[in-house]
Amino acid sequence: MIDIFTLFFDGCSKGNPGPSGAGAVIYKNDIEIFNESKFLGNKETNNVAEYNGLIIGLNNAIKLNISNLIVKGDSNLVINQMKGDYTVKSKNLLSLFNEAKNLENKFNNVEFLHIYRNENKRADELANFALN
Repeated sequence: MIDIFTLFFDGCSKGNPGPSGAGAVIYKNDIEIFNESKFLGNKETNNVAEYNGLIIGLNNAIKLNISNLIVKGDSNLVINQMKGDYTVKSKNLLSLFNEAKNLENKFNNVEFLHIYRNENKRADELANFALN
């Protein structure tokens, strides 16, 4: 059996910009093997928080020696920028996008999938937990 690794990421900003958090969770065959929450500060945007969630997840997937990864997030912007369907126009996001792209290159294969918020409950929980 081939192991399937899935990363879910999310970010939240109360105020946009405002207090922000990021979260990421990695599953191996539907069993949670990693999670992290991170407080990002009091003046970040939602999109910055989303990218931070992605970067947290990608970094830890690398540490776990995962080579093939499915990435799921409810940020249409981040998913489509990573897939190359949208260009990055915001200077605030460009360095985060470049960091995420550099991390993506360390995998054999990464597939980015947009999901709806109700399918991203655990990562959302982690992002919001960072604010408490």
